[in-house]
Amino acid sequence: MSVYDAVEIDRLQGGPADLSQYEGKAVLIVNVASKCGLTPQYAGLEKLHERYAERGFTVLGVPCNQFMGQEPGSAEEIAEFCSATYGVTFPMTEKVDVNGAGRHPLYARLTELADGEGHTGDIRWNFEKFLVDPDGNAVARFSPQTEPDAPELIAAVEAHLPR
Repeated sequence: MSVYDAVEIDRLQGGPADLSQYEGKAVLIVNVASKCGLTPQYAGLEKLHERYAERGFTVLGVPCNQFMGQEPGSAEEIAEFCSATYGVTFPMTEKVDVNGAGRHPLYARLTELADGEGHTGDIRWNFEKFLVDPDGNAVARFSPQTEPDAPELIAAVEAHLPR
């Protein structure tokens, strides 16, 4: 079943994000944080988004404050930081939990997928990445340390762009 069919999540600025708008596109879903050592990945994620947007691809940022409180801001603070610091134009959702009893249903679905090292289950840190194909299936999982311009991530995105 497509992650777009059964998952509801709000936009960062409020109101439903309507994930069905991404049907037919490849989407890289990333749990993000503003005060993390990996936060500079925002720049690479924006470049990736810009590079492939016209070919049916988007990055979807999902703020999370579960890792050492590294995303403490309000929706407005997060939006301002991302825009002013990294020029982020890709869509962002509301802040959610990605692990534990309050895990958002989107992440309940995504974390079933194993990464290249066989890891499934809990998100390990900020900036863990999931590639979703145009049919809404999670097809690749990348560790937080995998940079947005890593050859294996680029190859996966290119392989799953809409035809």
